[in-house]
Amino acid sequence: MVYFAASDTGRVREQNEDFSYATDQPVGGLSNLFVVCDGMGGHNAGEYASEGAVRLMLDSVRASSGMADPYEVLGKSIEAANYEIHRRSVDDPSKAGMGTTLVAATIRAGTLYVANVGDSRLYIHDRRGLLQVTRDHSYVEEMVRKGLLSPEEARYHRDRNKITRAVGVLDEVRVDFFDVSVSLGTQILLCSDGLTGMLVDKQIEEVLSSGPDVRSRGETLIRMANENGGRDNITVVLVEV
Repeated sequence: MVYFAASDTGRVREQNEDFSYATDQPVGGLSNLFVVCDGMGGHNAGEYASEGAVRLMLDSVRASSGMADPYEVLGKSIEAANYEIHRRSVDDPSKAGMGTTLVAATIRAGTLYVANVGDSRLYIHDRRGLLQVTRDHSYVEEMVRKGLLSPEEARYHRDRNKITRAVGVLDEVRVDFFDVSVSLGTQILLCSDGLTGMLVDKQIEEVLSSGPDVRSRGETLIRMANENGGRDNITVVLVEV
């Protein structure tokens, strides 16, 4: 397994409110762990929420050595992060309303386990092409699922950045879980919407189908997002099994 992780402020934002974590080494009860968060809130609160969620999640995962179920480890760690981020947002008026998206993944025995809150995404790329595993928790995605918007209309809708779930906003969090089989050569992409807002899936697939190595593909994705406008922070974690 090889991986690449990087985050870029983009061309418009003054600060980076994304945060990521990646390791192919064991963490607590998990064999490896990959996470992307995209924060939101007032002055510095989004940055605080995304980094805080990752660090709080890691604290929980590291204490999980007795747990065998990856879903249990991921779920409990996200719940722990949600509880603490929400508590801090209530206690500190300057951080009121802060929250963050979160997409996390771990691989065990040929299965990819995924947890998701918000509109940061996870894709896999293999011989079949590119597949979006997660489903966005966003206003426009709900409209698409109801048949009220087409995917193309959703992409340019004025409310495309409104998310319907986030870590830390409420005292409880709803997490979606997914699992998918992966094999040698499968690529796993975790990213914030700073990437998917600037590139369509076809462009992402073309990049993942070319390039000499994981690093060059990851760097190309970030470069292309910036060339297409870079209107948001861009975070990419790319793993090749």
